[in-house]
Amino acid sequence: MSTARHDATRERIETELTDPLRALGLDVEAVEITPAGKRRILRVAVDKDGGVTLDDVADATREVSRVLDDSDVMGEQPYTLEVTSRGVDRPLTHPRHWRRNLQRLVRVTLGDGEVVTGRIVEAGETAAELEVSGKRREVPFAEVTKALVQVEFNRPGAKEA
Repeated sequence: MSTARHDATRERIETELTDPLRALGLDVEAVEITPAGKRRILRVAVDKDGGVTLDDVADATREVSRVLDDSDVMGEQPYTLEVTSRGVDRPLTHPRHWRRNLQRLVRVTLGDGEVVTGRIVEAGETAAELEVSGKRREVPFAEVTKALVQVEFNRPGAKEA
């Protein structure tokens, strides 16, 4: 499959899934199609405020299967469907990502090359407030070239398991 056709298929799948998954309270965060021999693997990452539960993933899997069964978007070639949560390794690219990661530590690369590591204390539609070395700093999303949540094993304020 050509790259342009592959991208068009991925975008069409995302478009077809957006409203049905939104009805379940979920956002489509990523759609990836990977060749795997004579099959393809279709991965759909979902997220919501408060985080995704296993029940959410099960509900999303049923809904994605239903939508794809009613559509010709995947064509005749067989595929394996995987529905997952967004995961911490994905960059923060929308205001909702920042909001859903309040109190998490992030590493942010700004357009001028500066790298800032701080904890998200507020997140709006155009900027986030980070606590960096005990001081608050506003980070406008327009200036961010990359932002990743940092994995912390003993995160302050995290609920005890």
